[in-house]
Amino acid sequence: MNMGLLFAAAMAEQKKQFIIERLNKRNIFETQQGKSLYEADYEELKYELVLSEFKEIDISADANKFF
Repeated sequence: MNMGLLFAAAMAEQKKQFIIERLNKRNIFETQQGKSLYEADYEELKYELVLSEFKEIDISADANKFF
């Protein structure tokens, strides 16, 4: 296996693990579809992280109001 491909695969796995750790800290252990985070691909993990971050926004705070 080419060293560049090996490095890219290792970086992709590290990115997945970083997101999984952040989701686990928010007590999220599976996707909205019920799939284990460890079985989800990177795009699914990013989606779950964005959803969890949106849920933490306090819409009643003046700084977070749209109008």
